[in-house]
Amino acid sequence: MVDIVLLGAPGAGKGTQAELLRDRLSLPSVSSGDLFRAALSERTPLGLRAKAYMDKGELVPDEITVSMVAERISQKDCAAGVIFDGFPRTAGQAEELDNLFDQMQRRVDIVLYVMVSEGVLLRRLAGRWTCRECGAIYHREFSPEKVQGVCDACGGELYQRPDDTPETQKRRIQVYLQQTAPLEAYYRGKGLLVELDGEQEIDVVQGDIVKAIGAVTTGRAC
Repeated sequence: MVDIVLLGAPGAGKGTQAELLRDRLSLPSVSSGDLFRAALSERTPLGLRAKAYMDKGELVPDEITVSMVAERISQKDCAAGVIFDGFPRTAGQAEELDNLFDQMQRRVDIVLYVMVSEGVLLRRLAGRWTCRECGAIYHREFSPEKVQGVCDACGGELYQRPDDTPETQKRRIQVYLQQTAPLEAYYRGKGLLVELDGEQEIDVVQGDIVKAIGAVTTGRAC
């Protein structure tokens, strides 16, 4: 069993690395953003409460976030371990996660901090567009659609979500730096933090992640 936290600002590549790691380790990836969007599509009370914060690029209150995550990790597919993508985002959430895991007789094994400069983050985030029909994601610079504004997969219209506009993305990064960055100190104090250069190629970052996890699991086995 291994429980992993991926830490980093919006646009650092946590989602991409989580997907690659999920396939490699056969562990579920739990993203607070995905949980929020699912709750929104189902129009749950928690989802509707989260919407106002997400649209402004602000952090959703811990009370809402932790409730969604607690429900998710109690499901059977998380029994052998989990990859957290975008959670925790505050020291309070990290403490709540520790409390949840204490009750489950588990613990966070490693925290992987994917580090990317603010300028690169803004460049990555500003060009993201989403298909209204199938949800496919494109980037005007890194993975553009063949016909501007039209989804390659289904022909649906592409749009920028309220939380994908340049103004909102800049606000998201500012919020991260102000409120989420202290997680670095929290996990460093526990001896769990591993810093990674997130400006490298995707496969290089993944290789660094795999090596870090291997070192932790090997050391634990010994």
